[in-house]
Amino acid sequence: MDLSFLVSNPLINVAVISWAAAQLLKALIDAIKHKQFDRHRLAGAGGMPSSHSALTCSVLLTSYYLYGFNSPVFALSFILAMIVMYDATGVRWAAGLHAKAINHIVEFLEKEDDPEGKRALGELIPKLNESLGHRIREAVCGAALGFLIAIIAHLARQGGTRLF
Repeated sequence: MDLSFLVSNPLINVAVISWAAAQLLKALIDAIKHKQFDRHRLAGAGGMPSSHSALTCSVLLTSYYLYGFNSPVFALSFILAMIVMYDATGVRWAAGLHAKAINHIVEFLEKEDDPEGKRALGELIPKLNESLGHRIREAVCGAALGFLIAIIAHLARQGGTRLF
């Protein structure tokens, strides 16, 4: 099986580069904010900037450059970007708030006396990930990063250089 299309496809390349750049920035911003590096942030959801927004917006703009506004590829890229950013700032953000509330409830209930010697609630319900979605500014910054990477890739292609 020939997998050379993976490295020769500009849409895949710009998507991977945008996602990786956003994840790296996210980990660095988190390390500066918390004064310690957490390697899990390199692949984690939520936080600044949105890697999902960066990925979909880089594909959106690259599909415009390669195929034009009226192409089916651009149309699908646009629809996908809108769904992803809506999901990140709506559904996933709300799920993160729910996780935070559940974690507080579990913590509160564990502080109560357990006269019957039941298992601790924290053992039954593991701590939930609270960093699932994005604030609007995180999605917008991710989108801007994706657009920037797509523009750089486009300018490089126009100049005869294939960066990615």
